[in-house]
Amino acid sequence: MKNLEELRKMDKIELQKKVNEYRKEAFNLRFQKSSGQLENVSRISKVKKEIARIKTIMNKKRKEK
Repeated sequence: MKNLEELRKMDKIELQKKVNEYRKEAFNLRFQKSSGQLENVSRISKVKKEIARIKTIMNKKRKEK
């Protein structure tokens, strides 16, 4: 996880790449959970929150323009 200042310095393309990475990770975590292989279930909610943070920053940047 990156801190908020690092995320704010990223441009739109980098932020979108991060969202895509976290979405892939969330998908894999859900798959692991359903098959009983996931040990750290709290990671799912952390990834979801990170996606929300990035999307919030993206929306703020879009509104600034």
